Amino acid sequence: MAKPNYQFEKRQKELAKKKKKEEKLKRKQMKKDGVEPDRADDADDGEENS
Repeated sequence: MAKPNYQFEKRQKELAKKKKKEEKLKRKQMKKDGVEPDRADDADDGEENS
């Protein structure tokens, strides 16, 4: 039976945590700038309802 690769599992877990943290910081920054996260994607489409 093969040995479990704990280093690989740990690295994957660390990468997931880092990605989640970056996304959270990005959302916080957008909120601070006054842009709602749901509306940010709409703004990139180039369509405005003015």
